[in-house]
Amino acid sequence: MLIGLHLGNGYGSQPGAWRMPGVDPKSYTSFDARVKQAQAAERGKFQFIFLPDGPGAIMADIETESPTFNLDVMLALAAVARETEYIGLVATGSTTFNEPFNLARQFKALDVMSHGRSGWNAITSSGEDVAANYGRRIPSSEDRYGRAHEAIQLIQSLWGSWGKEAWVHDQESGHFAKEDQIVPINIQGKFVGSRGPLYIPPSEQGQPIIFHAGGSPNAHKLAGRFANAVIGAAFTIEDARAQRNAFREAAKRYGRDPDEIKYIPGLMTTIAKDRRTALDRRIQLTEHLFPQRVAYLQQMLGIPLDYARLNEPLSNEQLGAARPYPYDPRSSNALKIAKEGWSLKDILAHGVIDYHPVIVGPGIEAADHMQEWFEAGAADGFWISPDVNADGIDAFVDEVVPILQERGLFHQDYEGKTLRKHLGVPDQYGIDPRV
Repeated sequence: MLIGLHLGNGYGSQPGAWRMPGVDPKSYTSFDARVKQAQAAERGKFQFIFLPDGPGAIMADIETESPTFNLDVMLALAAVARETEYIGLVATGSTTFNEPFNLARQFKALDVMSHGRSGWNAITSSGEDVAANYGRRIPSSEDRYGRAHEAIQLIQSLWGSWGKEAWVHDQESGHFAKEDQIVPINIQGKFVGSRGPLYIPPSEQGQPIIFHAGGSPNAHKLAGRFANAVIGAAFTIEDARAQRNAFREAAKRYGRDPDEIKYIPGLMTTIAKDRRTALDRRIQLTEHLFPQRVAYLQQMLGIPLDYARLNEPLSNEQLGAARPYPYDPRSSNALKIAKEGWSLKDILAHGVIDYHPVIVGPGIEAADHMQEWFEAGAADGFWISPDVNADGIDAFVDEVVPILQERGLFHQDYEGKTLRKHLGVPDQYGIDPRV
């Protein structure tokens, strides 16, 4: 299976991570911290790190919490590229508010700098908060995805505009490059255009790999045409398997081998020696949010909950009346945890309202979850969000990775040095002629 590491604001995936003992409170602005975290993942033989981006991030809780995202994903990955050797470097870049030539140049320069380890998570922006930062309104879904399809084709054309053998750099003859193999693109679509060429030669993997994140029919179409990996979100095996199959079928519709596209859902982890220790850690992290989370949990279960009884399990009457909210896929798991007899505080500490499945306990529980989903055809791998990066990455590497390796589910070492090799996707330079 494939494993990636989610790196957001530098602290971890849980609110309150910046205040935990042993955490440098200045990690938010520390590129050295990103390097150290990426090196920990590389020690664990992770195939990639993934940096999401949100240029419109609302800072509603800035008084008590840091923003969610990195200062700048490309600068962060550039710093990591210089201090790592193998791990893939994937970042989000929106096609809605970025010009294709800029995206093409940034990601291919990173690919050259990292010797073929760059990946672009190509997405559209959907929030008016993002649009406001660019002095605009969010375009319609049709226009956003229309622009995205054009932008990816244009960017891949730009990536291929400097021929594979164009760079000669022969000092003795004075021949620097083959001019006839460096050509303009001259593409103009409805939404984007560029003359080209891009003045960057190919990397060791040729060009960056396309990722996509999303689960809508529009996402299936975009990923089916262009992506080699999908950053997913699913709460059940059944949902994950359905999503994976949808992306594979979309790839087939565009004449591609479905094995060329990898579906990688998220997994959040709190790894500790036992369940009780892990729950106490998550309580320490998130207890300040319990008033809001109790209110949300009662909506998920359809029953009143008393915040004054945080240390008590739900009564038999409450459990008998509880019904999972049909429009929230997390609700069934929340009810399952409640029926195991945990206190209200512990139910919340299990992460029942987090935005990915959560493992709270020893490493074998994470390994079991990953094996079950992988062998059920629900995932080609996982992107991991530790609760606190300072020790949570090492905990996963030391406690989970060896179990997966012993079971023959995860590689013992890197088989190559490029992201394309790590993911097992075919070579490509320029636009895929099949699409």
